[in-house]
Amino acid sequence: MRGLLGDAPGGSPAPVPPHRPIRSPGSGWSCLPPPPEASTPGHTPVRPSLSSTSSSLPSLVPLSCPRTGYFFRTASHRIIAPNRINRGRGVCMMSTSWRDKQQPSLINFIAAFLAANSYRLNFLSISPDFIFNNGGLSVAFVFETNWDCQNEDAVFSRVNRLKRQFKNLYVVVAVPTREQNESFNQSYHKYDIELGCPTFVPVNDPEMGFEKIAKIAHARGVCKQQDIISTMKIEREQAVQCMDAFLRVLTSIPGIDNHDANALAQAVGSIEAIAKASKGFILENTDLSMDKAETVVRFFRDPQYYLSPKIN
Repeated sequence: MRGLLGDAPGGSPAPVPPHRPIRSPGSGWSCLPPPPEASTPGHTPVRPSLSSTSSSLPSLVPLSCPRTGYFFRTASHRIIAPNRINRGRGVCMMSTSWRDKQQPSLINFIAAFLAANSYRLNFLSISPDFIFNNGGLSVAFVFETNWDCQNEDAVFSRVNRLKRQFKNLYVVVAVPTREQNESFNQSYHKYDIELGCPTFVPVNDPEMGFEKIAKIAHARGVCKQQDIISTMKIEREQAVQCMDAFLRVLTSIPGIDNHDANALAQAVGSIEAIAKASKGFILENTDLSMDKAETVVRFFRDPQYYLSPKIN
């Protein structure tokens, strides 16, 4: 990034003091550095060279500030500070072939969005359109910025090929019109895509689509760092075990089967709540017969009944 940002006058990197997050009413961005101050008298700032930047980023205009170093103003007049770029949260790799097919305004939006969120952007020749590396986890994305039903076969063939190469793959599709949305839904079912393998994310426009991409990559990285997925698996196993124990208790009541036990669980709740429920409440909120409801009430409340031996 040194070629992009340049050095401060004197040859050494300009010091960057901390800045507090603020919100610009019109920009929609949540974290901005302080605005550039007026240049001091007699000070001639050195403009950094943009020779190393891509031709697809024409609207990154260099500015300078004696106190905070160099900034870059985007087409939407958003200021990007160097320390927001250098302190990387992760790396975003963009396919050069995908980049060359897009409008420069979209590429500029992506560059500004990534810089504002502390991602480093690299242009590489890769199979997916994007690969995010965040928190030690790589997530690949296919990004269709404008759904075309005439190109559906190529899109789904590519998705099927990539899902065998990448464990974490998402497909983001921009469907700005109702007709495009209906066409995409028909194609999705036509090609018999397994639900969640990979996950498809329809959006209204390309900008929203890339925001979704960044959020998904960030969320997966946080889950990886905090081992949230393993914790969820353990909690799910514990919940299943608790439900199995719950069903075993209720089905031990003579005449109560799994269907009746599930109906009681959904309508009444815990075993304690079932033990306190009246026969009328059980009849009103479940499909149990009067005999079964009476059996449940007796099982929990009549000592002579629940202490007597039972043969199922």
